[in-house]
Amino acid sequence: MAILFLLLIYLTFISLGLPDSLLGAVWPVMRVELGAPLDAAGIVFIVISGGTIISSLLCPAIIKRFKMRGVTIASVFITALAIICSGFVKNIWALTLLAVPLGLGAGAIDSALNNFVALNYKARHMSWLHAFWGIGALTGPLIIGVFLRQNGAWRSAYFTLGSIQLAVGALLLFATPLWRKFDVAQENADGASEASDKVNVLKIPGVKPALITFFVYCATEYTVGLWGASFLTELRGFSKAGAATAVSLYYIGITAGRIITGFLTARFSGERLIRGGIIIVTAGALLLAAPVGIAPMAALLVIGLGCSPVYPCMVQLAPKRFGVANSQRVISLQMACAYTGSTFVPPLAGIIAANTTIGVIPVFLLAYCVVMLFMSEMVNKAANRGRG
Repeated sequence: MAILFLLLIYLTFISLGLPDSLLGAVWPVMRVELGAPLDAAGIVFIVISGGTIISSLLCPAIIKRFKMRGVTIASVFITALAIICSGFVKNIWALTLLAVPLGLGAGAIDSALNNFVALNYKARHMSWLHAFWGIGALTGPLIIGVFLRQNGAWRSAYFTLGSIQLAVGALLLFATPLWRKFDVAQENADGASEASDKVNVLKIPGVKPALITFFVYCATEYTVGLWGASFLTELRGFSKAGAATAVSLYYIGITAGRIITGFLTARFSGERLIRGGIIIVTAGALLLAAPVGIAPMAALLVIGLGCSPVYPCMVQLAPKRFGVANSQRVISLQMACAYTGSTFVPPLAGIIAANTTIGVIPVFLLAYCVVMLFMSEMVNKAANRGRG
C-alpha cells in the first residue's frame, strides 16, 4: 500500500510538470491562429505565475479546510480542465482567462505535495520526485511536437495532455483508501499547526534568508532557461540548433542531477548538497563566460547539475529547520518566493541585456550565486543555533 501510494505521488509530480512548458512550446503556432502578438505570451505567463503565487500563499488555510487529499485531487482536476478548455479558445483573452485556474491549481498542489513529502518521506524521494517533475516538463513539449509534426493540431495536443491530467486526477480520487495511513499524521500536523498559528513564521530565525535563497535560486534557474540560447547564438556564434541542444543539456543536467542527488542524500547532508550545488553553479557560470570551444555548451550542463540539489534539499530541510508545526506555512512562502523570482527577475535581466549586451548574463549568474551562498549559510547558522 505504501509503495502504491508513493508511485501515485511520483505520477502526480510528472503531471505537475506537464503544463509548465506547454506555452513556450506551442506559442509560435498558437499565436498565429489566435491572431496574438509575439509578446502576448508574457502576459499569459505572468497571469499563470500570479495564480501560483496566490494559491501558494493561501495553501495552508486551504489544506486546513479541505485536507491534503482534497487539495491535491481538486488541483489536478482544475489544471486538467484548464488545459482542455485552452484547446477550445478562439482569442488571446480566453487563453488569459484560463491561465487563472491553471496557475491557482499548480501553486496549491506544488505547496501541498512538497510539504507532504518533506514530512512523510526521506530526502532521496524529494530529489527523485523533482526529477520526475522534470520528466513531465520534458514530456509536454515532446507531445506538442508529435502533434505539430503530424498535422499542426496544437489543440489536439492540449486535449491529450488535459486527458492525461484527468486520468491522474481519477487515480487520485479512487486511491482515497491509500491516504488513510497518513490521516493520523496529517491530523497531528494540523493540530500542531493550529497551536502555532499565532507564531509569525517570518520571525523564526533563518526563514527570511531561506526565502531569499529560494527567490534567487529560481531567478537563476529561469534566467539560464530563458536566455541561455540567446547568449550562445548572439555572443558565441552557435547555430540556433546548437543553442537549442545546449539548452536541452541544461534541463537534462537538472533532471539527471536530481536523480543522482537522491542517492547522495544517503551519504551527505542536505546542507552540504546545497552548498556543493551552488559552488558547481558558480563554476558553470565562469565556464559560460569562457569564449573558447564548446566550453559555453558544457557550462549549461554543469549549471544544470549544480542547480539540481538546491530546490529539493531546501524543501526537505524545512520541517527540520523550522519545525513540523510551521513547515506548511514556511514551504508555502518558499513556493511563493520561488514563483516570484522566476517570473520577474529573468525578464528584468533580459531588459538590461537588451540595453547593454547579452554578455552580462554570466555576470548576473555569478551575482546570484554569491547571494545564494551567503543566504543559505545564514540559514544553516540560524538552524544550528536553534538546535543548540
